[in-house]
Amino acid sequence: MPGVAISIGPGAIARLAALAIPMTPVRRRARVWGLIAEQAAARGGRVSAADVCAAVVPGVQVTGAWLSAALDAQAGHLMQVTDEVSRQLAELQLTLGEGPLFDASVSGGPILASDLADGDSRAHWPAFAPAANTAGAAAVFAFPLVVGAIRAGVLGLYRDRPGSLSNFQLGDALTFADTATMLLLDAQDGAVGATGPVDGPGGQPAGLAFYRAEIDQATGMLTEQLGVNITDAFVRLRAYAYVNDLQLADVARDIVARRLRLFPDPDLSLGDET
Repeated sequence: MPGVAISIGPGAIARLAALAIPMTPVRRRARVWGLIAEQAAARGGRVSAADVCAAVVPGVQVTGAWLSAALDAQAGHLMQVTDEVSRQLAELQLTLGEGPLFDASVSGGPILASDLADGDSRAHWPAFAPAANTAGAAAVFAFPLVVGAIRAGVLGLYRDRPGSLSNFQLGDALTFADTATMLLLDAQDGAVGATGPVDGPGGQPAGLAFYRAEIDQATGMLTEQLGVNITDAFVRLRAYAYVNDLQLADVARDIVARRLRLFPDPDLSLGDET
């Protein structure tokens, strides 16, 4: 029987050789750290949690990613996004109060939704799942950034087509999440990711730092306007955005600019544009 010659290029040979070597935890961490360090080098700064978002997209073969830093036991504030869809997914969950970001934050374990159009996702997240589909996401994966009892945030990934993560990709995603946790906690201690005046804490872009500051400021103002604690104030902020089909950041901006005031009596209108 005649043989069949198959030509394999150098890149394919390298990939096959890598697959032939067992992926130990040490090798996996070294590989992931190398990808993150490449992103930091490309922007000319020190390694930060922001670089995890950029590196995890090609590393795990997803379409986009976002990083949220925790606020106590809550899902937290948006720190970094790779594209507009990622930003919308993060803000949708904060506004709607449901989604894999919240579930991962509460459970302390990864939430893997490989098809947002299936019955389980629609039943579990009746508001978020269809809204995420409309935004351009078909699958979403959320990984809590956890060390013991500390909740540092959530690393979120999405794909524009349905499909689950392979075991290899899941292992990499968990390692990216562990690295992001370490970098976020380091940034809180010493701002190790700061690369210049245009960056915020942990390498956070100035635009998102301003976004977070506005929401924090608006929430603080609502504690005075409504006579409630910070958690309840954020709930009211989110509820107003949801009921009126507005972006959370836009509502916060109007409150800070005093174009919008919310009332403490829940039986009254949620707000009054002035």
